[in-house]
Amino acid sequence: MARYDCMDLKTRKRLSILVLVLGLPAYIIVAVTLANWLDARFGRQPIWIELLVYIGLGIIWILPLKRLFTGIGRDE
Repeated sequence: MARYDCMDLKTRKRLSILVLVLGLPAYIIVAVTLANWLDARFGRQPIWIELLVYIGLGIIWILPLKRLFTGIGRDE
C-alpha cells in the first residue's frame, strides 16, 4: 500500500490531477468493458443487479486512492 502522507501537498495535488485525467478515464473504459462482458456472458440482469454492479464499480476505484485525495482542497 502506498504511503501518500509522506509526500508534500504540491506533489499530492499533481499526482491526484494525473490520476483524475489519465487513470479515471482508463478505469471507466475497463468498467464499461466489464459490464458489457457480464451482459454478453450472462444475459441482461434485473435492474437492481445492474445498479449494484455500477455502484460497486463506481466506489471501488476510489478505495485505493482515498489517502491521496484526502486534504487536496486545503491551502498550502
